Amino acid sequence: MSTVPARLHLAALALAASACAEEPRTYSTPGAEATPIFRDDFDRADLGERWRTTGPGWALEGGELVVEGLHNHPVWLTLPLPDDVRIEFDAIAESEEGDVKVELAGDGESSARSANYVASGYVVIFGGWNNEVNAIARRNEHGRDRKTTAKPNVEPGRRYHFTLIRQQGVLRWELDGREILSFEDDAPLVGRGHEHFAFNDWEARVRFDNLVIYAL
Repeated sequence: MSTVPARLHLAALALAASACAEEPRTYSTPGAEATPIFRDDFDRADLGERWRTTGPGWALEGGELVVEGLHNHPVWLTLPLPDDVRIEFDAIAESEEGDVKVELAGDGESSARSANYVASGYVVIFGGWNNEVNAIARRNEHGRDRKTTAKPNVEPGRRYHFTLIRQQGVLRWELDGREILSFEDDAPLVGRGHEHFAFNDWEARVRFDNLVIYAL
């Protein structure tokens, strides 16, 4: 008996399997000029002196930084960062609200004193406002100068790899290796008062891990 039909059947199965397989994620990589200056996998019991909390709503659980109900009271990294910087981390939103939020080029101490919080640096938001808006904002996340896009939406429980690159006044945000937004600032927030990174949150539960920061 000829084996051609069997071979064709196996080939069809292989094609079907490859069509159903999830595409591998591709991340952009730091260039030769990038120098790692900080790493944190949060695999410990205490947050430590490298971090400054500005309110309740955070915890270390299972080797991750978990935030929920921070209400714009960021968890600030105390290490001053250079103006040109690359920041990478993983984030998982646990609800359909999304609302993954971080700040960079901030003062390292600011937090909300009212419902109308104005940040000291740039704010990056994935799935804000009930998972309807992604944004890069300069200080005011409601400001008219913010850059926004409606897609992609946050998928609850999915691990996303964030890359934030700030160089020569331009801030780029990549998600799993794909650029989501960029923000070009004619008056960049640099120097003293704009040297810090923070994880932030409003109400949604979000997990952060595998933070790596490079000087560029």
